Amino acid sequence: MDGKKLQHNLGVTADGIIGRGTLAALFRVMGAGPQRAIDLALGANVHLRTYGILDTGLRLAHFMGQTAHESGGFQYMEELGSAVYFAKYNGRKDLGNAQPGDGPMFHGRGPIQLTGRANYRRYGEALGLDFENNPTMVAMPAVGILVACKYWQDKGLNELADRDDLDTITRKINGGTNGIDDRRARTAKAKGLIL
Repeated sequence: MDGKKLQHNLGVTADGIIGRGTLAALFRVMGAGPQRAIDLALGANVHLRTYGILDTGLRLAHFMGQTAHESGGFQYMEELGSAVYFAKYNGRKDLGNAQPGDGPMFHGRGPIQLTGRANYRRYGEALGLDFENNPTMVAMPAVGILVACKYWQDKGLNELADRDDLDTITRKINGGTNGIDDRRARTAKAKGLIL
């Protein structure tokens, strides 16, 4: 990946090293407010590397496009809605929501919108954090970006990004093609900056 091209397109110092400053600028251009961009970049600077997302421009572009869609341009680290709205997740066995109140407690959080008790448990155990008893942790930008990167890896999305397969990436994240036009537009925007 050509770090200098990305930096030039973002208007930051073009030294070729994609670090926290470059990532903060990328999050800002993709919709995050100034402080949110800094908070996301703090975790992304480590985790995008660890999970191989910075290995290719296509991986980074697809990751940015999909997470920007899921989080409304990184404006929302929690799914929008009320307790009544989140009750739609109650009793969803596919999400591991077996206890009363699981829907509102384990609604979508973080840039990937992690949803459901089973996912909070699974990702908390995998990352050594107790998300099941502390679900709001996932909404913290630096933690949420870690969860998004682990989810990305677990779903095999780097390989799909390398094939530029937006439709399959969307299905693996969303279970369908909800918001496909917005996902496509946001990914195209990221590609324009990165590739």
